Amino acid sequence: MPFQIDAAHSEIQFSARHMMVSKVRGVFEKWGGAILLDPANPGATVVDITIDATSISSKDEKRDEHLRSPDFLNVEQYPVITFKSTKVELTSDNAAKLHGDLTICDITKPVTLAVEYEGNAKSPWGAVSYGFSATTKIDREAWGLTWNAALETGGWLVSKEIQIDIDLELVQVAEPETVVA
Repeated sequence: MPFQIDAAHSEIQFSARHMMVSKVRGVFEKWGGAILLDPANPGATVVDITIDATSISSKDEKRDEHLRSPDFLNVEQYPVITFKSTKVELTSDNAAKLHGDLTICDITKPVTLAVEYEGNAKSPWGAVSYGFSATTKIDREAWGLTWNAALETGGWLVSKEIQIDIDLELVQVAEPETVVA
């Protein structure tokens, strides 16, 4: 069944510990892709997402420039981040583990996202939307993102662990009508 990502109601967020005492959060403003979903057979879902790494936003332009630099995402050399699913493992009627390959800075590693089905609804305009949330944690150093600074009090300026949270709304696309001549 054809679906499209409703970008106005979807978001890819991340967070990292800062100086061991707080969290810095951000989003990617530009991303898209294809999600092939069969509500009758959710285990057959296929996900292929491309993120514009230059669109990273943490509400601080100086920090965003650093995140785009060779110290982190090196967006001039690696302008996109990709995720391609490899397997869906249903864990309950409303949850699954989405296994896939995450590529950052041309390094591909397997990740698993915990996915929750949030439900579906028909809008006042007749479109049917399906909602999902997903989360995972990654060790950024596994993708070569190793820049850091030691703190005088012990610990590091930026955590190795990055939390990724995704909210996704898919809108069912009407099948084109077949015209018989």
